[in-house]
Amino acid sequence: MTMAPVGPGFSTTIDALRLREWQLGPGRSTPVLDQFSAEDFNLIVDDRADVHVSSKDGHFHLGWFPLGRPGTDGEGWKIAVTGTATVPGCHLSFDTETPADIVTAAVARVLETSRRV
Repeated sequence: MTMAPVGPGFSTTIDALRLREWQLGPGRSTPVLDQFSAEDFNLIVDDRADVHVSSKDGHFHLGWFPLGRPGTDGEGWKIAVTGTATVPGCHLSFDTETPADIVTAAVARVLETSRRV
């Protein structure tokens, strides 16, 4: 059996192969919801304690379903941006166990792409 030479790049390769620790679990929804101002968005909490946020112009929608969105298999977050007559809209879904930091980043990026008209 032949061994690979141990040289300057060897430790970098070993470091790249090390196990990582990943953030798991839903965390708190506050960082996600704190991105919305009352000036530009409506917030509704329904009888199931699901949270719905929509832009005043009706083109952006966010739903947070802590116990799962009814009729889905564990969908916890739903982000939707409606399209136009010529450009289709888009939507993103995350399950109930997706870390809120990931949802926060996705929402922040969607909001960054918007502009007032």
